[in-house]
Amino acid sequence: MPEAVKAGTVDRIDFAEVVREHQAMVFSIAYHFLHDRPAAEELAQDVFLQLYRNLGGLESPEHVTHWLRRVTANRCIDVCRRRKLMPRIGLDQIPEPSSPAGVADPLLERRLRQLVASLPEKWRALVILRYQEDLDNEEIAALLEMPVGTVKSQLSRALDLLREKASRFLGEVE
Repeated sequence: MPEAVKAGTVDRIDFAEVVREHQAMVFSIAYHFLHDRPAAEELAQDVFLQLYRNLGGLESPEHVTHWLRRVTANRCIDVCRRRKLMPRIGLDQIPEPSSPAGVADPLLERRLRQLVASLPEKWRALVILRYQEDLDNEEIAALLEMPVGTVKSQLSRALDLLREKASRFLGEVE
């Protein structure tokens, strides 16, 4: 993390370094949540614009990372809520990106992404933060400003729903 960020001062060169360091994480959270590359790119730009405006109030590199994750997750939830009010096209109409080399079963991976995408927004955020970003329950609780017990119980419910949906899918295959 640049010294200017540690000191709480904004410098365009240092801000660019912060963006380079965190852009993949912010985009990844947004893309896995929204499954829409242009929307994820736009959301990431908005998050970094908001970061630029608030950079002076952030105290440490860890605070910047925490802030970016929290703001990105909350913005993703906001986008989903707006989409419900003004639906555009369904996720099944958006072409999936090609699978990276080495994927064991691309159809199963695609189906799992669809199952996660079908979860309610809050549960989807929990699953993405836990299993994609590899955050523990305490970090998620701090990020989303909710009790750890709530994170655990809602994550458990989300996983139960995913298991139920996956078993229905696997039952259809047989």
